[in-house]
Amino acid sequence: MSGVNKVTLLGHLGKDPEMKTITGDVQVATFSLATTETYVKAGKKTEQTEWHTIVAWRNLATVADKFLKKGSQVYVEGKIKSRSYDDKGVKKYFTEIIAENVVLLGKKDKLEANSDKRMAAAVQDEAGKYLTVEDMPF
Repeated sequence: MSGVNKVTLLGHLGKDPEMKTITGDVQVATFSLATTETYVKAGKKTEQTEWHTIVAWRNLATVADKFLKKGSQVYVEGKIKSRSYDDKGVKKYFTEIIAENVVLLGKKDKLEANSDKRMAAAVQDEAGKYLTVEDMPF
């Protein structure tokens, strides 16, 4: 029996995506995504933010680079990938989320009010409709 490696995140970009082209003209975009949990501990409201490194490849990288900006609220589906490397004899580990689906979230009027009108049109064309947080299945 095989396992399942599936991640679902909803958060905000910490910075604009960084785009690179690697061997064979393959596009790769990397961006940080913050997810924040709010809970009550000892009667005090507490927030805890986790930062995730998201990696998008090929066409998804191009779309991410073109339309995602710092502060954008996005829904990401993907899988966890852990890697390691040696740094002066010290083994370092890091974990990334390999994006399989990225959806820009927001209200239709906010997307249309954006200075780049093409973004709103592309999001609508790509998804077939505008998505809001209320549209999410959770």
